[in-house]
Amino acid sequence: MIVPFSISDFLDRARTVYGDRTGVIDEPDQPAPSLGDLTYAELAELAARQAAHLDEMGVAPGERVAVVSHNSARLLASFFGVAGSGRVLVPVNFRLRPDEVRYIVGHSGAKVLYVDPELDEALSTVEAEKRYVLGQDDTMFAAPGATPRPWQPDENATACINYTSGTTARPKGVQITHRNIWVNAVTFGLHAGVSDRDVYLHTLPMFHANGWGMPFTMTGLGVPQVVLRKVDGAEILRRVEQHGVTVMCAAPAVAAAVLDAAQTWEGEIPGRDRVRIIMAGAPPPTKTVVRVEEELGWEFVQIYGLTETSPLLTFNRTRSEWDGLSAEDRAAKLVRAGAPALGVRLTTDEVEEGGTGELLARSNVVLEGYWDQPEESAVALRDGWFHTGDGAVIGDDGYVTIQDRKKDVIITGGENVSSIEVEDVIFSHPAVAEVAVIGVPSEKWGETIKALVVLAPGGEVSEEELIAWCKDKAAGYKAPTSVEFRDELARTATGKLQKFKLRAPYWEGYERQVN
Repeated sequence: MIVPFSISDFLDRARTVYGDRTGVIDEPDQPAPSLGDLTYAELAELAARQAAHLDEMGVAPGERVAVVSHNSARLLASFFGVAGSGRVLVPVNFRLRPDEVRYIVGHSGAKVLYVDPELDEALSTVEAEKRYVLGQDDTMFAAPGATPRPWQPDENATACINYTSGTTARPKGVQITHRNIWVNAVTFGLHAGVSDRDVYLHTLPMFHANGWGMPFTMTGLGVPQVVLRKVDGAEILRRVEQHGVTVMCAAPAVAAAVLDAAQTWEGEIPGRDRVRIIMAGAPPPTKTVVRVEEELGWEFVQIYGLTETSPLLTFNRTRSEWDGLSAEDRAAKLVRAGAPALGVRLTTDEVEEGGTGELLARSNVVLEGYWDQPEESAVALRDGWFHTGDGAVIGDDGYVTIQDRKKDVIITGGENVSSIEVEDVIFSHPAVAEVAVIGVPSEKWGETIKALVVLAPGGEVSEEELIAWCKDKAAGYKAPTSVEFRDELARTATGKLQKFKLRAPYWEGYERQVN
């Protein structure tokens, strides 16, 4: 017997087994009316009412629905109300500029657009056939008791399109299927040891690779989910204390914010010997791992993956064999990307000059393709492997260490930034003749963006002016934090920049050129 996987399976089980349990604690401080505490039965009803409303609007299965929102119960419900009913959810990064959001909504062909109230004015020029502001008269839900038309699940149907920065100036739409999400969520829950005794804190943006799949994992296992709208170290500690949080996912910058807040926290740090923090985006320094485990008393877990892989590829959690190691030696093992997750096959291609072999992956979590970009899809999936664009070494024990990025992508604070996109913006300044954008180490963000600039003859512009120029033309997190002016940029005989050589001086003393 083969029963097609569907992401609705997770909410169906939560409603059946944990219907009376509080499933979602919505963010209380938000511009839309908070939905408060919702049982899993109530969450399932909201999802059904959203699907019924899409029926009423004539939005057919396979058509796209975009949501631009901070973390909220409404966004969480949309995973099931939209994608769970056969439509395609397009969760959009709320930090993007209006023109960037406009491109994503247009490129995806979204028929419906939901916008967070805080973003409504800024995104007033972003339109769709149907446009709603979240929380205003609950326009995303049909009347109570409404029953949606049934959808015959197709596990190979696209459930979500997640746009990610890559090696092109325009973001690519990653098509993630129901099968991708199902396998990722179950595998993640297995490796992370999730149970119905856990309490999950949404520190990770839900739009980011679908919250790494955790909204599905936690729902299927009946885990109460605490929604955090905006990251704040002290507020994270308060939520851990108030709700008995046991697990969260985060970029290294979030851990840094919590560690900073812990310095002035009165009393015992909440969650000691209880919380596990699962981290990705870029491996933090070993001393950060030591501080998380010693100062917070939280368990540190490292994973690695990409939006294109749903995202889990590797998992690195302390093993019993490491119990006798010092904190520093254990941390040195934990900052590796980890061993392949169940069902993942990894290898590397040939080592190239200045780097390591590119990490290649095969798994049921690998994307269907890039939306409306068959050429890009063919390149990424050539020869039956997904090409990650990351240089890696695979040890004899199967553990992966990411050494370098072969793609022109910088991961800062957990966000992917295309260096080509930033270069395009800087190059548009009339005083700039040449530019190379690279990632350099940052204690707070893991990596931060540096621009190496050659001015045009007679051109004049300051570092502050160029940074402001970037912030005016792209999302703020894509702007360089520093600009270095040079007389020339070293190139090969064919005129190609060798970024690994440009990065090298800034990474001296580091074992690898990612942080």
